[in-house]
Amino acid sequence: MVAVIAAGEIGFWVLLGAGLIARYPLRRPRLGAALLLGTPLIDLAILVATVIDLRAGATADFTHGLAAAYLGFSVAFGHSMIRWADQRFAHRFAGGPPPTKPPAGGWARTRYEWREWGKGLLGWAVACVLLGLGILMVGDLDRTAELLAWIGRLTVAIVIWLIAFPLWMTVFPKPANPDDGRELTAGRAPNER
Repeated sequence: MVAVIAAGEIGFWVLLGAGLIARYPLRRPRLGAALLLGTPLIDLAILVATVIDLRAGATADFTHGLAAAYLGFSVAFGHSMIRWADQRFAHRFAGGPPPTKPPAGGWARTRYEWREWGKGLLGWAVACVLLGLGILMVGDLDRTAELLAWIGRLTVAIVIWLIAFPLWMTVFPKPANPDDGRELTAGRAPNER
């Protein structure tokens, strides 16, 4: 399973890179879009491999839980990761505007932290549903104890994230940066007129 997850992660970045190269330097936006739309197929392949392994009688181990966590957070953050890479690639190779940055402080940063945690909560929920379905599919608590342990690990992680970032920033917000919220234009610093 570790090899399947590693191959999936490598495959994601290869498809992402190929899609961006096709989209910008090769000026083939349809091909680029098709390659980028293929990234969820990697998640599907990891899910199928996990189900096959568990159905074949494997006892769930750390890697089966890792596969569910990978899938959950890929669903929640995959689009953001593609957008992040697309902005940087467009800026570097196609004369696009500078990539957007998260706000440095103030309530804009607090809203940003809550939005990111919301995505994390979605990833947690998807992963926990997949883990729960794995437990039900196998139907043997002895063979799926590690999947249940993953639900606990992910829950602890999402609670720590909640306290350390969005709640902390709500109670103790960083000072606002006067440049937050301004659109950056190509070739000009935010404070230039």
